Amino acid sequence: MTKVDIKALGPEDALQLAPLIAAYAQAQRRGAPRRPDQFYAERILNDRTAEVVGAFRDQEIVGFAIFFDLPEIITGLRVGQIDEIYVRPEDRQQGIARRIIESLVNEGQSRGWMELRWIVPGKNAPAVALYDKIAEPAGWKGYVIPIDRLASR
Repeated sequence: MTKVDIKALGPEDALQLAPLIAAYAQAQRRGAPRRPDQFYAERILNDRTAEVVGAFRDQEIVGFAIFFDLPEIITGLRVGQIDEIYVRPEDRQQGIARRIIESLVNEGQSRGWMELRWIVPGKNAPAVALYDKIAEPAGWKGYVIPIDRLASR
């Protein structure tokens, strides 16, 4: 496993985070490459509900995860919910995503989370292969209703 440091990101990390957000958007949407947007990265890092961790190798950010600390209504406990996780293509297959997830499990232990959850696109075979190794399938499916579709009905 590659030596990486995982740390919570703050507004001062926006300049480093912006290119990774742009690369992630490019990978998900497959359009023209997005220009790094420091303002947008600052908005995410200042969001009152989202938290972001970054994976650093030699002071350079190579991956990130956005997560939430949420109430779990049935038990009255709390859970962690990963919303996005991304590692640069040139840094994959080195255990970095696993380290990010492990750091969030450790964070969850300190916060008393009942579990760490995440929903992933099923078509991302390498990611799903990792998740199948380190986690249990949740037993539910994810669905999306794009809001703009509703407006046109």
